[in-house]
Amino acid sequence: MVSATGSNGCCCETLLALLGLASGNPTFGLFSWHASGSRKPTIASRPQVTLVRALTRSYLRPILPVQQLSANLRPVNLHQPAPNRFCAMSSSLASSSDLLNFLRGTYPSAVSSSTSEADLSALSPQLFPDTSYTDNEKVETSQWLTTSSRLATPDEDEAKHAERLGSLNIHLSTRTTLLGAKPSVADIALYHRLAPTVKSWSAEERTGEHGYHHIVRFVDFVQNAPLFRLSLKEEDKVQIDLDDIKFVHKPIDAKEEKERKKKEKAAAAAAGDSQTALPVRTGKPEDGAKQNKKENAADAGKNAENKAKGALTGDSAPQQGKKEKKEKQPKPQKASPKETPLSPCLIDLRVGHILKAINHPNADSLYVSTIACGDPSGTDNTFEYEGQVVRTVCSGLNGLVPLEEMQGRKIIAVCNLKPVTMRGIKSAAMVLAASPRLKEGEEDHHGGPVELVTPPIDAKAGERVIFEGWAGEPEGVLNPKKKVWEMLQPGFTTTDTMEVGFDVSAVPQLQGDESVKKSTGKLVTSTGGICTVKNLTNAVVR
Repeated sequence: MVSATGSNGCCCETLLALLGLASGNPTFGLFSWHASGSRKPTIASRPQVTLVRALTRSYLRPILPVQQLSANLRPVNLHQPAPNRFCAMSSSLASSSDLLNFLRGTYPSAVSSSTSEADLSALSPQLFPDTSYTDNEKVETSQWLTTSSRLATPDEDEAKHAERLGSLNIHLSTRTTLLGAKPSVADIALYHRLAPTVKSWSAEERTGEHGYHHIVRFVDFVQNAPLFRLSLKEEDKVQIDLDDIKFVHKPIDAKEEKERKKKEKAAAAAAGDSQTALPVRTGKPEDGAKQNKKENAADAGKNAENKAKGALTGDSAPQQGKKEKKEKQPKPQKASPKETPLSPCLIDLRVGHILKAINHPNADSLYVSTIACGDPSGTDNTFEYEGQVVRTVCSGLNGLVPLEEMQGRKIIAVCNLKPVTMRGIKSAAMVLAASPRLKEGEEDHHGGPVELVTPPIDAKAGERVIFEGWAGEPEGVLNPKKKVWEMLQPGFTTTDTMEVGFDVSAVPQLQGDESVKKSTGKLVTSTGGICTVKNLTNAVVR
């Protein structure tokens, strides 16, 4: 444990998580800082940890179990007044355009003069050579670089800005860095963007009841931790008064919370069995034992009396205390689940909004897209990005659709296929696109052209789309063994007017059913808008 004190001996303690990255296992040290900004470490003669400060708890949270951290989350007021949020700093940190110059000044050996903005996402291994990154972490770093570039822009709507900050604050509440326990170039880029904004915040915005405690902790961590080694003048740092705490969040004890849930579960189970529950005696255990002995003695006396009477009358002694065995009733067999008729409505087709698309780090033919599909928070295989719940989707469109056409556009996504891992990155949906139909005997060389299926311009992310005449509820996740997608996909086509539709005649499994609609059903939104492609007619859609 190390501590730092000011020259006047007054000490304001704050816990800071220092990560041991070479071994892959986080190690932590304790630091305390004087309010004047002195951070020179000395050996502490005793533990000096003040846990009553909300800001101090912000430093503690990254090293607590995630289950406990999630229980400590507080609602964020996304519409909190924030005067002067876009106040610029007069230093070199004021603009994101000089991020590369800032990096060159701090890491001259890793960032050369030829490094461009396009190279930023690949800088983390050079800046932190002792840290290894998975493919998912490389993609996440690239996504956070985009997010940092959009934070606190002068033309950004105030409500949108507050929403982004709220989402970021929640994300950091369970993480020391953006990736959790690893530093990256995204941390530096986010600090570079946020420092002027945090510097202009009032104490209420920093540590008030609806303040951004975790953003403040993150900024102070990045600018002072030896892990990042930032070249900053003292006047350029965000000055944080550790004594000016406006609101202290009451921590939730994980054990108490677990016990509370157990008791609630037990109470619910007892309430369900109350109608058949046997009466329970109250009193001391020894009293119950005495009562049982008395009852047993009385029963034995009655049995002896009955045997004596039987001997005098010649009747056989009645058997006491034995219960007649009830014949076991056969358990009713569970009804077999009703087989859902084959229908394109079983496929969960939704409008998706691509927030960002990048090249797959390990596959030249793949893109990795971050797509909002209208999922509620907490849905499996989703995460929060720029205030929206999104999915990561890999698509084999690299070289067929220009990357710039993938950015910020609306598409149609298949959202209930079982997630698959594609070259190290899990893909949780599929983007629908059209390509020319192969002629008989022709081989598919995947040479294109390919056109993305486009929803109506006013369609919103998450809006369900169905084929006309095939209304119904989709499956949760399609069972790969039933081959629902494989059977129905041949019916996905485009018409002579470039509209996407479902041709039932192309699906043999639907032939012979008189109730099936024979004409091609158009792919439409709930408001009746038709999904289309640019030029391809009579094409395959998949």
